[in-house]
Amino acid sequence: HTSRTDPRTVEGGDRTAHVLHVLDRLGIDALITLGGDGTLRFSAHLSTQGFPVISIPKTMDNDVFGTDYCIGFSTAITRSVDAINALRTTAESHERIAVVELFGRRSGETALLAGFLAQVDRTVISEVPADPDVLLPLLVADRLSRPGRYAMCVISEGATLAGDEAGDEERRLSATKRSEQAVSRRLALLIEEQAKQGTIVQQLAYLMRSGDPDALDRMVGFAMGGLAVRKIEAGETGRMLALRDGNYCSVPIDTLLGGTKTVDVAALYDPKTYRPKLTHVEGMPMFLY
Repeated sequence: HTSRTDPRTVEGGDRTAHVLHVLDRLGIDALITLGGDGTLRFSAHLSTQGFPVISIPKTMDNDVFGTDYCIGFSTAITRSVDAINALRTTAESHERIAVVELFGRRSGETALLAGFLAQVDRTVISEVPADPDVLLPLLVADRLSRPGRYAMCVISEGATLAGDEAGDEERRLSATKRSEQAVSRRLALLIEEQAKQGTIVQQLAYLMRSGDPDALDRMVGFAMGGLAVRKIEAGETGRMLALRDGNYCSVPIDTLLGGTKTVDVAALYDPKTYRPKLTHVEGMPMFLY
């Protein structure tokens, strides 16, 4: 099993007892765990079994409930903006509509901020189903309004298109094709078939999370690592480290179980134009939610 395995759900039943046995045999006194939802949930479970744990949110999706920031998010946005801007030259030289897909299954914050910072034409996020009848004409108009005759669209991997579930057969792909194709490719196919426009499709995928961390993630990583050690030395385990209101702190380790973290559409997004709405930011966290 890998580090992404939840020992409670593997074949053969709950392996929590085995994990605790191995920790004991190895002489490990406490754990500092870093990861996203799955890692943090099992960390909270281990804590309920009496094992000393400090958990640290680390996911490029920045979607852990209970903290304003997760390690990896800033680097992912930096990588994405660089890649999107680099693709502009290709989209312009071929006079096409570029559809760039970013990781973000349940939360569209990666697409929201990368799209905003790269100043793309349209951004489709996981939280708001996109209507091709509205989105396609907008992209065509964007392309025609630019001297270079190109347009840029960013889309979350978890985004949905109207017609994906059921309805007009002429508008939607078959269930088989939908399951085989990423949402960026489905959108590009609609652009080509219905709007008669050429497209470029690019899934950034693991390039978003590759390479060295940026300065912000280095800072947060070093700071939280030191804080985790100090918490263990003080006997203050069963805590998840967090950034709240710009301050380092710790919260109960099961805090993430208390809710979900997705984009506040009403405050940050215009679903009619498929664009970020980041104008009234006073009093908001650095990364806006």
